[in-house]
Amino acid sequence: MKSILQKIIAANKADEKVRTAAIQAEINNPATKPDRRSFLKKTALGGIGLASFMGMSIEDTLAQTTSNVNRASNPADLKITDMRYAIVQTGTAGRCPIIRIDTNQGIYGLGEVRDGADERYALILKSRILGQNPCNVEMLFKTIKQFGMHGRQAGGVCAVEMALWDLAGKAYGVPAWQLLGGRYRDKVRLYADTPESKDINEMKAKVKRRLVDEGFTWLKMDLSINSLRDKPGTTVNTAFWNGASYQSSAANQYITNSITSYGNTQHPFTAIQITDKGLDHLASIVETVRSVVGYETPISSDHYGHFDVNNSIRLGKAVEKYRLAWLEDMVPWFMTDQWKTVTNALNTPTITGEDIYLKEGFKTLVDNHAVDIIHPDLASSGGLLETKKIGDYAEEGGVAMAMHFAGTPVSFMANVNCAAATQNFLALEHHSPDVAWWPNMVKTTDGRKLIEKGYANVSNLAPGLGIELNEEVMKQHLDPKDNSFFRPTPEWNEKRSHDRLWS
Repeated sequence: MKSILQKIIAANKADEKVRTAAIQAEINNPATKPDRRSFLKKTALGGIGLASFMGMSIEDTLAQTTSNVNRASNPADLKITDMRYAIVQTGTAGRCPIIRIDTNQGIYGLGEVRDGADERYALILKSRILGQNPCNVEMLFKTIKQFGMHGRQAGGVCAVEMALWDLAGKAYGVPAWQLLGGRYRDKVRLYADTPESKDINEMKAKVKRRLVDEGFTWLKMDLSINSLRDKPGTTVNTAFWNGASYQSSAANQYITNSITSYGNTQHPFTAIQITDKGLDHLASIVETVRSVVGYETPISSDHYGHFDVNNSIRLGKAVEKYRLAWLEDMVPWFMTDQWKTVTNALNTPTITGEDIYLKEGFKTLVDNHAVDIIHPDLASSGGLLETKKIGDYAEEGGVAMAMHFAGTPVSFMANVNCAAATQNFLALEHHSPDVAWWPNMVKTTDGRKLIEKGYANVSNLAPGLGIELNEEVMKQHLDPKDNSFFRPTPEWNEKRSHDRLWS
């Protein structure tokens, strides 16, 4: 029997040498793709083939086969033990709370509450997920999704969902996009703000940097009534308009931070109008940008101000010949009939959606083809899986999807993983290309660059979101009003309510 085994082992060794030589030849072939090369390197169980195992003792065999197993990560036994946070001031995106969900096995997941939102939107959910297995992502999402709402109020639910996918990916050793069903692309196209300047030569230089040096292939510009503020005869009834900050002018102190400010009033109820002179000026701004950028590069537009459907159509027609990629958020997203009126009146694509929570909020827009493009912000729309579902639903309805984003690289990488796994995708916003330290807030776990030449790199192998925090850089940019850094939060452990929505 022993001699027979020895003959089998010898034959297997000879066969293994032939197979090993063939594999090595394919690895060395310059035409072999990186993914295939990586796979080949991992074949034969780390270089130990069947023949080698047959010559080993059972102890040596077990030692070899378990040498690369992460014993600290047994997905079936993972339990959530804490939720902690740190708040970063990013400059362009403002206040961005990052959460960390810890487990009993030492691995953790990162998520981000949407820019400008409150970390307490996430912390209130801690008692609902404490002690649970984070790998049950969809089940936990259904447990907490009732605590989200449109706009920033969805930020907590979405941050937790991001962190759960990060944890699940780390536990199983695969990227988040793989858990979502696989990827459609290995690079994610980005769109960035158009640099502005009153000096045309300076603006040309800035745009050249954006397009040539930074490599962006899609830009977005603001086209706002704020640019008409000091130009007499360009608007009607803007004395109470105070922009996105909802602040009143010195002459109208009684409406400071008031819901009656036109900056805090839904579009149809402001009676603000743009005159022909104002339309000509706004069109000239677009003409200048287009003359610098050219027509090959898409230019999107946003932040017009709060005026009604009639003025939205007038503005849309005034800039139609410049072939903008889209007109964004011209009226509130939930006014479906008004959106359909605008969309039907214009040849320029329309888009909305950055404040919509869950797929249900997008279905009415898609079913009525009220806009040409939907625009979810993953930190409000429900997280990675829900945003993928939104994109899939829109694709079935013949509506394209771009993705809105402003925040830190944590939420950015959640978006990148989602975009990689979703076929219906145009481009993802990058809001901080001019913030030099922004990419340094994290370190990629596989050594790749976050962004190269206007595209985000999708990781081949890095588990979860594919990043770890650079604590040194983060600590330099903490919110001065709350500079705590991932401290324990036992005060949020106790659940004090009955959450069921029916009797």
